[in-house]
Amino acid sequence: MKKKMMPVMLLAVMTMMTMTTACSSDDPLSNDSIIYGDDNDSSEGSSSGSSSTGTYSEMKTFTVAIDKTTAEPASAATAQYPEDGDALNTNNFGTIVNIDISNPVDPAVDGVSVTIDGHNVTVNHGSTEGVCYVVTGTTTDGSLIVKGDASFELNLSNANITSATTTALDLESKGNAYLVVSGTNKLTDGATEDHKGTLYSKGKLLISGDGSLDVYGTYKNGIHGKSNIVIDKGVNLYVNSTKNNGIKAGDDMFINGGIINVEVSADGGKAINGDADITINGGRTTVIATGNGTWEADETLTYGGDTKAAAGIGSDGIFYMNGGELYAKATGSGGKGVKADLEGYITGGKIRIITEGGLYYSNGSTESHNYMGNTDNLPAAYTSSPKGMKIGTKEEDGTTTTTYGVLQISGGDIMIRTSGNNAEGIESKGTFDVNGGTVMVYAHDDALNSTGDMTFTGGTVVAVGTNNDAIDANGNMNIKGGTIIACGANGAEAGIDINEQKKLYITGGYLFAIGGRVDGNLGSTTQGIITTTGSVSANSTVSISNSSKTLYTFTMPPVTYSSNNTIIISTPDLTSGSSYTVKTSSTSTTATASNTISSGGMGGGMPGGGPRGW
Repeated sequence: MKKKMMPVMLLAVMTMMTMTTACSSDDPLSNDSIIYGDDNDSSEGSSSGSSSTGTYSEMKTFTVAIDKTTAEPASAATAQYPEDGDALNTNNFGTIVNIDISNPVDPAVDGVSVTIDGHNVTVNHGSTEGVCYVVTGTTTDGSLIVKGDASFELNLSNANITSATTTALDLESKGNAYLVVSGTNKLTDGATEDHKGTLYSKGKLLISGDGSLDVYGTYKNGIHGKSNIVIDKGVNLYVNSTKNNGIKAGDDMFINGGIINVEVSADGGKAINGDADITINGGRTTVIATGNGTWEADETLTYGGDTKAAAGIGSDGIFYMNGGELYAKATGSGGKGVKADLEGYITGGKIRIITEGGLYYSNGSTESHNYMGNTDNLPAAYTSSPKGMKIGTKEEDGTTTTTYGVLQISGGDIMIRTSGNNAEGIESKGTFDVNGGTVMVYAHDDALNSTGDMTFTGGTVVAVGTNNDAIDANGNMNIKGGTIIACGANGAEAGIDINEQKKLYITGGYLFAIGGRVDGNLGSTTQGIITTTGSVSANSTVSISNSSKTLYTFTMPPVTYSSNNTIIISTPDLTSGSSYTVKTSSTSTTATASNTISSGGMGGGMPGGGPRGW
């Protein structure tokens, strides 16, 4: 994201490590190690900074695709439910009501009324508790409606329901709907009557079982829960929607397990959309949104509407990732992998996100799906930038502006790649904190971006911005621990870009940076900093030595830098006033560590001024 301010150019950064024996590899991509330390003269040893998760080679090659066959991961965080007692195993549904949708008849069960009109069946259990509907058979022109006040179980057992006009499975009961899937099942809606989804639930919808369910939506949403939606371990769920969203939850949604695949092709559509929070605790979730951005007219807004983008996951509340696996892909203009309007908290699990679309522009009358013009003076309502992950939002009512956004990453294995015009990797509209986990981003625009302060206290961050900054903080940046490898674009862009009114503080951690210039304001630092120049090849190693031994070696991400780029290194045990040798793939220079960052060898500051120093 371009800003008229002084950037702090720091371009390649590192990971947390202890002093161990120096290591080397014929193929830097053959292992996950990023940084190695050395506290003796031995040529063999191990790296405490090695990662057991994503590797450099994956950054440019990993894919996201529908996968119904690979088993869900065994490990998961603790399952969560909207309220105590909502789990299926805490309830008992022993009154069986059999419904063969191929040839429906009234099973004559006390407390349950059945109305049959061809292959359209309506059942009503009223306040009768413990009812379990077992649905089998096939119809190409039918539906099932469930009414009542009490919670119930509905077991789909090799059922195939297609409605020619409306919702295939309409759960109108006010109680919890426990949808248990066994065998192979399919639901398809019709597109002639108004309805909210192929599968609709008025009460809480809790999906479990050991079978598969395919849901096809052609009118609005594939699955629409007016209240909470919970998906538990074991179920194999596939949703394909050509209109609106794949899965829509009106309240909090919890994915505790299962194999979930969702595809949506509608412009502005979300594969999984929640009016409140979305939490992933387990399972393997794959979401693919192929729609473009679109203009959503709203005369109550200042500009008569707003741009709307498609997304893999879209939450109006908070996004939580505690376990399991998430694979997200957005291919259209302005598309997002994960979008949450309030906050984001990632404590564990595996995340892989790809976006391929460019910047979307519309003013309500004209539009562009790959806008290349200057956006500095455009209303925010007119554009939607593609992003791997966007946390937070800005609300304007004409007189006041309210900004939401807190992103905290304390664990997990995250890898994001964006390739379209203006596509950022991860953006927080508020603060951005990393204190654990592994974050690897290969972005067309900024790899990491925050409107507020950005803080690193642990974990490993590898950020590559191929056409802009690697890490862009509009607030202060605090490096207190962990490893950061940040690679901005060659030339004028920055590895680390900080608002000219803010400062960079280095009080811990391992930092390796390479960039085109150094501008900005350095706050307090408690460890030595080396500033030098050189060229570095992709996937090569950079070593730091004193007069007697090699201290560290760093493996570069898959990006190459030509000559006259500034290299900046900071580690807890570099001593101000001491000399060190920095050797890259093509250069070897000696530099003295200090508590400042010099601008030697840099190509000047922002337009209108030269290097301002640190």
